[in-house]
Amino acid sequence: MRVLPLTLALTLAPLTVAAQCGGGFSNFVLSLKNEAISAGFEQKDVNAFFHGVRQDPKVLNADRAQGVFQKPFIEFSRRLISQNRLDRGKAMSEKFDSIFRRVETTYGIDRNVLLAFWAFETDYGAFQGDFNTRNALVTLAHDCRRPELFRPQVFAALELFAHGDFDPNRTTGAWAGEIGMVQMLPRDIIENGVDADGDGHVDLKNSAPDALMSAGKMLSELGWQPDQPWLQEVTIPSDLDLSQTGIAKKRTLTQWRELGVMARSGDLPFDDMNAALILPQGHKGPAFLAYPNFDVYFEWNQSFTYVLTAAYFATRLNGAPVYDPRSPDTGLSGAQMKDLQNRLQARGYDVGKVDGILGAKTRSAVQAEQRRLGLPADAWPTPALLNRL
Repeated sequence: MRVLPLTLALTLAPLTVAAQCGGGFSNFVLSLKNEAISAGFEQKDVNAFFHGVRQDPKVLNADRAQGVFQKPFIEFSRRLISQNRLDRGKAMSEKFDSIFRRVETTYGIDRNVLLAFWAFETDYGAFQGDFNTRNALVTLAHDCRRPELFRPQVFAALELFAHGDFDPNRTTGAWAGEIGMVQMLPRDIIENGVDADGDGHVDLKNSAPDALMSAGKMLSELGWQPDQPWLQEVTIPSDLDLSQTGIAKKRTLTQWRELGVMARSGDLPFDDMNAALILPQGHKGPAFLAYPNFDVYFEWNQSFTYVLTAAYFATRLNGAPVYDPRSPDTGLSGAQMKDLQNRLQARGYDVGKVDGILGAKTRSAVQAEQRRLGLPADAWPTPALLNRL
């Protein structure tokens, strides 16, 4: 389920031959091979890695069929979070207590954050994906939708192969090329892989210690702050200026307290860190304060709904109560959301791709139009807003 991270950097020597996307697949592979040779890979490794590579249409179908991200937060979170996942999370915490302690001591990552990723990515390692990873990466690099994201991963997989940590014919994972229990891309493995069990290899498919330590290091490198919160459910007053809500609009906790924002359970932290007030389904639905660590989630996955659900699930594993869904206004269907995005584009807003997903750009445009029309500016699009437009 993971979506590609925001930045991917290939740390190889400058390439003298650039393989363009599209065109005949065999010619594209030949260009990749020439590119790899120019980057300094040995001919025998290049030939062995690309031998038998094929285009996988199922990968392309999966890439274009991510309708699950169109679901609103309440429906999406209820679909992913179950009592069984909570119970298994607690059991895994006890089973791998020593490795979680190492992660917490070394990188300062709360175990519940890792447990949430582990649960959502592969159901604690049970379902890691059966797509051939090499074929998936080359297929997506050949496809012209996002080649700049996937081409570097092809060469990262080749680098892993040259080191004996990747089998191009047998290594499998998710459709987008992620590997192992916590679904890391080849470049991530090279940069953050940890041999936690001491067997001389970074094995994210079969070694929970390797997977958890590697994920902990990756989150640390992405900017996670030790011993700091990431998300907290709150209540908001009825007269709150809703235009000040949204992931990009930060205020200090002192300011939020003065505006009447209160913790639904427990207390707000007493330090004066910044936080954003997010209303995933508008001012009549659940409300959360997102702390600086919450932003790190978007380096792992770019879907707002997935990120919020993963962060919330981590708080549940940490003992937080079930959120109060309240009674949000009815949202839009996928088709209606696309209609809304087209109308917003026609008014000059940049909503990114018209995909029926309520992403950050669409939320920002919705909030601006709500404010212009005198509607509650909570960034939650409703049929009333669509009709007004």
